[in-house]
Amino acid sequence: EKAWAFANYFETMAFVNAVAFLAHRQDHHPELLVQFGACVVRFNTHDVGGLSVTDFESAALVDALLA
Repeated sequence: EKAWAFANYFETMAFVNAVAFLAHRQDHHPELLVQFGACVVRFNTHDVGGLSVTDFESAALVDALLA
């Protein structure tokens, strides 16, 4: 789980849409908590009851969005 802060809702939603694009491409979908100037992204693979290699790969792609 990781949280990001943004200046406004528009920037937050742009990030959320980018995460959604990556999730669709990876076919691995995180939980998202979207607020006015923040977003929390949480990966978890229910089939394995915790974190999988795919969770870490997907998290790295999300981190790269704002690197």
